[in-house]
Amino acid sequence: MDSKDSDFDVLIVGAGISGIGMAAHLEAQCPDKRYAILEMRENLGGTWDLFRYPGVRSDSDMHTLGFIFEPWKHEKSIADGAAILEYLNRIVDERGIRENIRFGMRVETADFDSASARWVVTVATDQGERKRLTANWLYLGSGYYDYDEPYDPGFELGEFAGQAVHPQFWPDNLDYEGKNVVVIGSGATAVTIVPSMADRAAKVTMLQRTPTWMFSRPARDGMANFLRKVLPEETAYRITRWKNVVMQDIGFKRAQSKPEKVKEFLTAKMQEHLGDKYDAVTFTPPYDPWDQRLCLVPDADLFEAIKAGKAEVVTGRIERFAKDAVVLEDGREIPADILVTATGLKLAIAGKIAVCVDGEPVDFAQRFYYKGCMFSNLPNLAVVFGYLNASWTLRADLNAAYVCDVLNQMDAKGADIAVPALSPEEAAALEEDDIFDFSSGYIQRSKAIMPKNAVGFPWRLNQDYRVDRRQMKSDPIDDGILHFKALPHAPADDVAPARPSAARSTT
Repeated sequence: MDSKDSDFDVLIVGAGISGIGMAAHLEAQCPDKRYAILEMRENLGGTWDLFRYPGVRSDSDMHTLGFIFEPWKHEKSIADGAAILEYLNRIVDERGIRENIRFGMRVETADFDSASARWVVTVATDQGERKRLTANWLYLGSGYYDYDEPYDPGFELGEFAGQAVHPQFWPDNLDYEGKNVVVIGSGATAVTIVPSMADRAAKVTMLQRTPTWMFSRPARDGMANFLRKVLPEETAYRITRWKNVVMQDIGFKRAQSKPEKVKEFLTAKMQEHLGDKYDAVTFTPPYDPWDQRLCLVPDADLFEAIKAGKAEVVTGRIERFAKDAVVLEDGREIPADILVTATGLKLAIAGKIAVCVDGEPVDFAQRFYYKGCMFSNLPNLAVVFGYLNASWTLRADLNAAYVCDVLNQMDAKGADIAVPALSPEEAAALEEDDIFDFSSGYIQRSKAIMPKNAVGFPWRLNQDYRVDRRQMKSDPIDDGILHFKALPHAPADDVAPARPSAARSTT
């Protein structure tokens, strides 16, 4: 490969929401930068291409899961996977991004060479080849979970003679017509799959160890659809997006400050939807709302399936799997021809890439987040880990715009390296915070591999978009913490932080 195909200003890992968002921001804010997106799959879309289970959809509204720069135009704001893929494909085609995507390239290693200020990246292709690419910046839009291996709860299927599937690897043309389906799990995936399979299956049972807080809302946003009729598209989108950001934030903070009130509200709504099918044991979790992510039930579809007798939610622990049933510890048997193990994801850091600096492996668990985007003492690298209490893309937009600002600042300074500097003494003085104050299993199982989080900005991954947006806009790029360096051929080897300048983020 000649340098035109192998050396870039920016390499983006992943052609999902995060990677496509970064490319779009580069096109708008840094049009002279040469970039490539490395995607291990044969299609773009990330999560939305991987998951093919029935009913796959967003679990938040598309006015915030959509990008800040591209209005969501569909009538439904809770969108199915096909509509989301259509949105992403339109963006990459209209903005000239597709020609910069390299499909079938799995990034294996990335080593930053300080002497040349280049990331040396090794990729394995679908043809079994290995290639070496280089770039000044590495942007990890590879998501937060392991695409190759879901969480395995260790079920021993024993005598079970039916078919067992995991939502992450849904088989083509699964025949569940007239069959008994047991979906093990109670998170967003299970809540989506159950009503989607209920019309064709004989019965679908959602088997949960503990209940989950659920809330219903219309799949269509009436205000958004009205505004689009009377206002320009972009204006209507901006208003709806901000309305939804504020409502999400208010709801989350009210759950924290007045959990009992929120419990009463959610319970009353479920009782209203389910009527005589409501059972307190089944629908009352042992934790406060937003201790785990709330499960969205668009158009009350799960509740309607339960009322129609096509679906059921059962609470209990599994003792064993019989030939055609799941046997619970209390002796109950749930008929099963198909098992769906919607038991959660397995988190992965940095897309499972072996990241090094000058040959020394990087342990992300020993690094502090910097502005929810970069890491202490790790040069020219940024990552996206979206919000747990709001839409993923809100963070992706912030981080992409911020990195573009950093790249432009580097050009203005003639710098080759930007690194958030944190001395051992400064790190020891930081008060650490729980990176994720969530009790969800997939979060708790992965805390040991997660980067460090401080109580105070900028050394943290925050969970408040409005605060982050304000901080990222007002805090200067040249804040005295982000150090800029030039290679020896430049006039100065170390370009000291200059007079603070305002950030130029458009997010």
